[in-house]
Amino acid sequence: MAQKYRRVVTGHDKNGVAKVIMDEEASCILQRPNRPGVTLTNLWQHSETPAPMEIHEDPVTGPLILHPPENGAVFRIVQFDPEDPEVLAKLDGATAFAEMGAGANVVQGARHPFMHRTDSLDYSIILSGEIYMLMDEEDVLLKAGDVVIQQGTNHAWSNRGTEPCMIMFVLNHATK
Repeated sequence: MAQKYRRVVTGHDKNGVAKVIMDEEASCILQRPNRPGVTLTNLWQHSETPAPMEIHEDPVTGPLILHPPENGAVFRIVQFDPEDPEVLAKLDGATAFAEMGAGANVVQGARHPFMHRTDSLDYSIILSGEIYMLMDEEDVLLKAGDVVIQQGTNHAWSNRGTEPCMIMFVLNHATK
């Protein structure tokens, strides 16, 4: 069962008084059979830099795609349940990533079917659990509280443990 997230957004009323303008369960969620055990929940995004200080409309109502908007960023949490190696061996990473508009980002012939690269600068923090970050030639065990700054490198996530792992991501549009 995927974790649910309450999203509280602040702003101002017409008189400039600070107030809560949204208080609801985050609803931009992606779960799919081509990547079982992984749930993406988008919490916020913007499509210009600098970001607008205040908007009152929900910016994450459309389909969930992997990449941040051009000149923008996306804030999300991903839940990685423990992997089943037998199920993983039968999955097609390109098909799963294509469902998020990123089929071309999968690294063909890589050592993990979900090895991919994004053209973004990503800030990540492990919120709970443990996970391996697979790079081209090394595996790095990450635990709750660890932070990763991903600079457009090939990588995959592998939960080899027994508990779900939650990771918070901020993906920023970047240029080479």
